[in-house]
Amino acid sequence: MIASISGTVSRVGLTDAVIEFNGLGYLVSLTTRSALELKVGISVKFHTAHIIREDSQLLFGFQSEEELAAFNLLCSVSGVGPKSALSVIGSLGVEGLSKAVASADDSMFKSVSGIGPKTAKLIVLSLTGKLVSVANQSAPSSIQAANVTSALVGLGYQERSVRKIVEEASAAHPESSEQQLLRFALALLSNARKIDTDE
Repeated sequence: MIASISGTVSRVGLTDAVIEFNGLGYLVSLTTRSALELKVGISVKFHTAHIIREDSQLLFGFQSEEELAAFNLLCSVSGVGPKSALSVIGSLGVEGLSKAVASADDSMFKSVSGIGPKTAKLIVLSLTGKLVSVANQSAPSSIQAANVTSALVGLGYQERSVRKIVEEASAAHPESSEQQLLRFALALLSNARKIDTDE
């Protein structure tokens, strides 16, 4: 699985680019905005989603981990393929997507190519609670918090309690990575259980 790619731009298209590394050229699909920022010969790094199919292998590149996480969440929605997910990120950005979901405003997807009204409603419904508007760029991203919350719920913790714990951990450790945030949240949950037991 290719999680990121660093190299030199050898070709730029409207929605993709070829990144050369160790003698190999990797075709990476990008948002139009990202592609327009590139020039042949510059060095770049992209966080990537590596999608393997029976007849192809596709790389989708993003400038930030937040964009990649939002892309992966979109791809988890029934009926949303990677190209449509890329269009959403390119048109709305992470913050625009977060606002659309938080306000249940599926009309914001009208400008996104390949996303019809039914799919827009499904995206809003499916991602509610997983995406919130990014209010503070210096704090751990809402995408990180949503991923950590989902992971803890998967471990059997109650979502209501987990959200409060993750918010507390985020506030206490604003520069933490997603893995660090998960460890901090688990530690807080463990301490909370000890207190309950002592009482």
